[in-house]
Amino acid sequence: MSRIPSLINFIAKRSISCTAPCEGKRNFRKFPIPNKRGSRLHKEQQRGPNPELEVDRRGVREVGYHMDGRFVPVPEMIPELIVPDLKDCDLKPYVSYKAEDVIQSEFTAKQLFDAVYSKKIVMDFKQGKLNEEGLPLEPSEEEKLQPSEAVARAKRTGSDIF
Repeated sequence: MSRIPSLINFIAKRSISCTAPCEGKRNFRKFPIPNKRGSRLHKEQQRGPNPELEVDRRGVREVGYHMDGRFVPVPEMIPELIVPDLKDCDLKPYVSYKAEDVIQSEFTAKQLFDAVYSKKIVMDFKQGKLNEEGLPLEPSEEEKLQPSEAVARAKRTGSDIF
């Protein structure tokens, strides 16, 4: 009985290798890993004035352009994080798991119109500040906007459209 378990370890096994025979099992040319291998000297050669090796920029956008063999940075292309100053804010920076779920319907265009314009329209009507066509005689800044200007304002930086 004791001979059978010891014989199991001596069973010949065959293995199949899918890699090329070049350099045995250390064939790393088949699996390139960009910017992850190399010594400090290798990385300095990549960053140097005359780089001998190409630096892989997969997933990273450049913050400028190349002109006459030199790199010209563009300040508008550099990502900028805009963080509000929360020094005097009473809110805490987290939401407790014990907080009740807020169930709210979608904010519609009618609700937005009612929140922004309806009070002024009613007041203009009661005070007689509307012309024959129903337009205000003294329009506010928002009422003077053309549709193209409103779209441009909504898409500019700092608007809460997104």
